[in-house]
Amino acid sequence: MAPTETTKAGGYSKSAPPKLSDVKELIDEGTFEQILEMDDDDDRDFSKGIVYGFFDQAHNTFDKMEAALKDKKLEELSQLGHFLKGSSATLGLTNVKDACEKIQHYGAGKDESGSTDEPDEKVSLKKIDTTLKEVKVEYTKVEKFLRRYYGEEVKEEEPKKEQPKKEEPKKEESKKEESRAEEKVKKAEPTKK
Repeated sequence: MAPTETTKAGGYSKSAPPKLSDVKELIDEGTFEQILEMDDDDDRDFSKGIVYGFFDQAHNTFDKMEAALKDKKLEELSQLGHFLKGSSATLGLTNVKDACEKIQHYGAGKDESGSTDEPDEKVSLKKIDTTLKEVKVEYTKVEKFLRRYYGEEVKEEEPKKEQPKKEEPKKEESKKEESRAEEKVKKAEPTKK
């Protein structure tokens, strides 16, 4: 394994490589070791390429999921959930796989297990929104661990505080402002004779 950091008060120091057994709640050790067995030598270039390719794929898929959620495209969300479920299962990323499977089911108008119909699209979209937020948290944990595993130094970030949303002006107030602006333009225009 590539050297990275040892556990120290929840973080890592630079002396020993992290162990898969340290994150067994996030990564299925047996499945991930099958990927590692494909490496030719100790530098782990082959498995690193697969894992880093997954990082790109996951980020792109999460972006597409956000857009599909905004546009309320349940079928597309189901397909994206299915796609990322397969990729994460291949690497043994248990929590990511499970959450993506839920998104797949919710997008198909089912409950989280996929066994019962959910006829209310709003309920499905709300559940996808919640699950997408949760899977991103789980994914971030896995990505940080795997980057350390492959010898990359990973900075611990402080949790981002959500910025308060700006309130949109009421439609009536916007119309009044538009009318005032139009009147000013008309007054400023030279009158034709």
